[in-house]
Amino acid sequence: MKAIVKTKPQRGAELLDVPVPKPGEGQVLIKVRATSICGTDLHIYQWNEWADKRLRKLLPQIMGHEVAGEVVELGPGVKHIKVGDFISAETHVPCGHCYECLTGNMHICLNMKIFGVDMNGVFAEYAVVPEVDAWVNPPDLPPAWASIQEPLGNATDTVLAEDIAGKTTLITGAGPLGLLTIAVARASGATKIIVSEPVEYRRKKAMEMGADVVVDPTKEDVVEVVKRETGGLGVEVFLELSGKESAIHQGFSALVPGGRASLLGLPDGPVTMDLNNEIIFKGIRVYGITGRKMFSTWFKVSHLLSSGRLDPSPAITHEFRLEEFQKGFELMEKGETGKVILYP
Repeated sequence: MKAIVKTKPQRGAELLDVPVPKPGEGQVLIKVRATSICGTDLHIYQWNEWADKRLRKLLPQIMGHEVAGEVVELGPGVKHIKVGDFISAETHVPCGHCYECLTGNMHICLNMKIFGVDMNGVFAEYAVVPEVDAWVNPPDLPPAWASIQEPLGNATDTVLAEDIAGKTTLITGAGPLGLLTIAVARASGATKIIVSEPVEYRRKKAMEMGADVVVDPTKEDVVEVVKRETGGLGVEVFLELSGKESAIHQGFSALVPGGRASLLGLPDGPVTMDLNNEIIFKGIRVYGITGRKMFSTWFKVSHLLSSGRLDPSPAITHEFRLEEFQKGFELMEKGETGKVILYP
């Protein structure tokens, strides 16, 4: 089969012919119908400091973790998935026996493995998925939508860490995840959505996804805009998707006392914070968002999509054949994409 493989600890990846994997105990083999590129994949493609520390000893390895496909073979011990099922994959592979797994928190398993990071991924014609990670989709769900349910779950947990209905909201960062977050916030009843994003292409996309006000933080003071748009109060909800330290400070400054912050963006390194004035004295509630809850978040995403209240289509900006993967990565580097879908 064809697969996108990270072969060397340097920039780039290769399209290679590799053996079709065999499903092991409790695993299924899927024929990939769609797979999408994530920011993590871009870091691995670019081979940044994080990728070098995490993956150097694991190469060569098939890249990718967001996927949807048809089950074509069952491994021993599979109990509930059937050949022909159209599934998406939860990309965090839990051990099933640690403290977190046994207390209902598989999404933060102490022995977590991730497709395309700790094990072979899904940028290929076929991929192996543990049954515990297989989410069965309606057969008529568009493959592109099915493949982005994983990041859509991140956006959903970011937005719905607390109730957001009727609340003013600041979202910093309108990359692929930020765009999905805007859509979920709008579908969940946020009243005024203010988005901060420096890239013009993504500012335009933010409006398409349902933002009310879009700010270029390189030209305007984000906090001043927020105060102006909220009658001087500040927003009740801050959703951070950029990973930029400046955006994090702006978001906490823009929050009304007693507000809520959900942090999903990943900074490149440690961030210095004035805990007293940015969080403690303001009584701010802060949530760290990682992955999706298994599987309560998947039910929420599925219901949002099937209800018609959430249309992720404007966030899917580019679709390529698997062989054209380099085009997708190059556009992502320029900030000129939402979600990029690859089709084997």
